Amino acid sequence: MAVVHTGPVSVQPIKEQISEQIPDARVINIVDDSLLSDVRAAGHVTPEVASRIHSYMANAQGMRVDIILNACSSVGEAVDSVRNFISTPIVKIDEAMAEEASFIGSHIGVIATVSTTLEPTVRLVKKKAGELRRAVEVTVRIAEGAFEALLSGDGARHDEIVKSAISILATQVDVVVLAQVSMARLVPQLERVCVPVLSSPRSGVAALKRALGNLPKVSAPSSNR
Repeated sequence: MAVVHTGPVSVQPIKEQISEQIPDARVINIVDDSLLSDVRAAGHVTPEVASRIHSYMANAQGMRVDIILNACSSVGEAVDSVRNFISTPIVKIDEAMAEEASFIGSHIGVIATVSTTLEPTVRLVKKKAGELRRAVEVTVRIAEGAFEALLSGDGARHDEIVKSAISILATQVDVVVLAQVSMARLVPQLERVCVPVLSSPRSGVAALKRALGNLPKVSAPSSNR
């Protein structure tokens, strides 16, 4: 399988989940840390970013991988168009999480440390809720300064900012969605939060595993005796 990342912070969390859930997988990580920087600078996915995402996934298909995982919610909508041109199955890391949130409650909180992730995640949550015929209301929050702290190496500061923002948001909603893979490491520290807190690596890799299981089996060639 190939995993397409827009920065280094998503590599380890997803690697850990794949090792746990699909231990025999061979993983090719494709990392371009300029993608998220360009999206943040523009405030949205640009045609150039979408083109590079398409190129990386086409390259992954050229490597003959069985499946591709998109690791970044900020570029998830660009991946939707890539699916029209790439025959290799593509799983988005956050689709299963958005679906699960829609099952849990009608008032969903979405929290991010990068503003460009918020709107795509909200649209995805509403899309999944619509597919399930569930009416939802979404409240959003930005954990200001957390992502910058993480990039500067101050993980403790990042965690403090995000946990504080989650605690406040949890009092207003039925379930909290962590919009970025980089926030998932906080889940074990959130046991006292009054509502469920969902992160994408575990459910996203579980969806990846299910998709792998649904792929057509390739029969070994029979030998003539």
